[in-house]
Amino acid sequence: MADTLASIAIPCPLRRSFDYLWPASLQREIQPGTRVKVPFGRREVIAVVLGPADNTDVDASKLKAVIAVLDDDPSLSTALLGLGKWAAHYYHHPIGDCLHQMLPLALRRNTPPTAENTAAWQLRPNADIATLSPRAHQQRALFNALLENGPLSRADITALGFSASIVRALQQHALIEEGEPSSKPAPAEQGPTLNSEQADALQQIIDSDGQFARFLLDGITGSGKTEVYLQAIAHALANGKQALVLVPEIGLTPQTLRRFEQRFPGRVRSLHSGLSERQRWHNWQAARDGRADIILGTRSAVFADLPRLGLVIVDEEHDSSYKQQDGWRYSARDIAVKRAADSQCPVILGSATPSFDSLHNADLGRYQVLRLRQRAGNACEAPIRLLDIRQHALQHGLSDTLLNAISSNLRAGNQSLLFLNRRGFAPTLQCHCCGWIADCHACDARMTVHYKRRQLRCHHCDAIRAMPASCPDCGNSQWIYDGPGTERLEMFLNQHFDAPVLRIDRDTTAGRDSMAELVKEVNKGEPCILVGTQMLAKGHHFPAVTLVGIVDMDAGLFSADYRATENSAQLLLQVAGRAGRADRPGEVLLQTHCPAHPALQSLSQHGYRDFAAAQLAERRLLDLPPYTFSAVIRCDAPQLHDAEQFLQQLRNSLQPPAPGWQLLGPLPAPMARRAGRFRASLILQASERRTLHQQLAAACNVAESLSRRGQLRWSVDVDPIEMF
Repeated sequence: MADTLASIAIPCPLRRSFDYLWPASLQREIQPGTRVKVPFGRREVIAVVLGPADNTDVDASKLKAVIAVLDDDPSLSTALLGLGKWAAHYYHHPIGDCLHQMLPLALRRNTPPTAENTAAWQLRPNADIATLSPRAHQQRALFNALLENGPLSRADITALGFSASIVRALQQHALIEEGEPSSKPAPAEQGPTLNSEQADALQQIIDSDGQFARFLLDGITGSGKTEVYLQAIAHALANGKQALVLVPEIGLTPQTLRRFEQRFPGRVRSLHSGLSERQRWHNWQAARDGRADIILGTRSAVFADLPRLGLVIVDEEHDSSYKQQDGWRYSARDIAVKRAADSQCPVILGSATPSFDSLHNADLGRYQVLRLRQRAGNACEAPIRLLDIRQHALQHGLSDTLLNAISSNLRAGNQSLLFLNRRGFAPTLQCHCCGWIADCHACDARMTVHYKRRQLRCHHCDAIRAMPASCPDCGNSQWIYDGPGTERLEMFLNQHFDAPVLRIDRDTTAGRDSMAELVKEVNKGEPCILVGTQMLAKGHHFPAVTLVGIVDMDAGLFSADYRATENSAQLLLQVAGRAGRADRPGEVLLQTHCPAHPALQSLSQHGYRDFAAAQLAERRLLDLPPYTFSAVIRCDAPQLHDAEQFLQQLRNSLQPPAPGWQLLGPLPAPMARRAGRFRASLILQASERRTLHQQLAAACNVAESLSRRGQLRWSVDVDPIEMF
């Protein structure tokens, strides 16, 4: 058997594949999707085989040989390999890096963990819950889960939100023992009766079974979108299919996972960065082997290998978290639609505030719209009331009207939620004597005060400095804390009200189970005040919250980014949707210095649909997406001149602006210096997608041929959600 040639995708910045000799000594056929070890430069790397190569432009004497084949069967299935090739082409990103990121970390490093422990826990004969303390709520909950479902594997117990310490506690009480997991998955529980809108939406989804169909589930907050998802999944599972469910944030995963596990015990696995490498590997394997019927995860879960994929769901499809913002800048939402098309199955994009892109696709007939306008039970949408705070005295950013409303709400036994999308104590520390301001040394940004930790932090490059005891310029220690953050609100509210104050932001949810514990505390229903950032806005169900106060959203109304108003409106309505989700009516108070702003007036008086229609009409007039197609080539370097010069060379290589084709830049980013590097952008815009991709391909060829002086870096962002 003679040596042959193989085309290999190497994880490197070059947008091409590489030819290698496939030695006869390997005694293996070339299988696309297989991992191999190959020499690359002075090192050895793990790469992915694309397929046989018929010929090569490289001198045969200079070709290197594959060192070893690392898989018995391809790590990337034919479907996923094809998806990776498509994505690399569409996003103009190196194919090797795309395929590398589609693999679990264990396969990228070639360190797969040992086999998963498939033993299960079961109740011992005559186990009596009465032996547990009435206050041992978690132990009792696990006991009841085992009583209802029978033996549960360790993975299932973890998926239900129970820690190893809870299992050990039941062991110590001699209530459980190891056993064999049920060989047959538990049947899906019967869901509640759907209302007429939900039933109609479900029927249309079921009718599309076995064929590609795109549904936009446009449902107001609290209208029961999740129940439609669950019953659509039940139908897919009954037909022997698997389901992929994407959520935007890790913080949503535990509660969503728990709800899915309750409905489909033993059949759900999760994939997200909050899991250990070992857990992610085992869950990825379970999906690939068909042992996991449902995969629920964040952005990267879109690449899970599901051989029987029969349904794809993207919850909160408008959320910007689905767009990767560095490296390979893919959209998980858009790739999810592509996966459904490849698998010939329906895809559901759900949101209370659909993205303008999806609304435009619905207008063009590409998406079938399923509308839910009824809230579950007796709940109704909470009205939005604008509070004009101009010339009003504020206490740490809060008006007397809002403080009085919180007080009344607590006396009524309800919960209040205050939203401020700014964590920390204050966004600026300034000396009252000389005016010195604490700036970041590496960014064109100010350091945020984190008072309890006595730290200054940059929320752009994550730099941390100790908070100074005195001003470094004049030596005085009279500080001005300009503007409130969530930490400052929490401290003030604790002093002002005799009620628990729970803060939910990145700082308080960094621990593994911290978000789940905070949500559990809220759902006890006791009167309290929630303070948090956009983590509170996404998908949480807090039945006792009847008042939502929005402290400051004015900045989003005047941003240079044309998408800022859309994003602010979506965030506002998602936060507002936390109020009045149960039988008690809700109210939303929005503090603003711009009560006459057209966007606020439209949202508060006419709702999201009219607001979106007006905004889309403006975009059509201005030839902005979604009526045109755009991309951004970004560059960063130690000197701004180098970045701008590089982008200017790219611009000179492209077709000059003409009807249907525009170039803007090079332009320095609004924050030109970040993490010690200067950033600039070249914006491309075309009326036809084909034109845009032709010009991007030409630009990438030129960029790779240019010398990269001074550690210059560049990237391509197709369909950007940020223009600079």
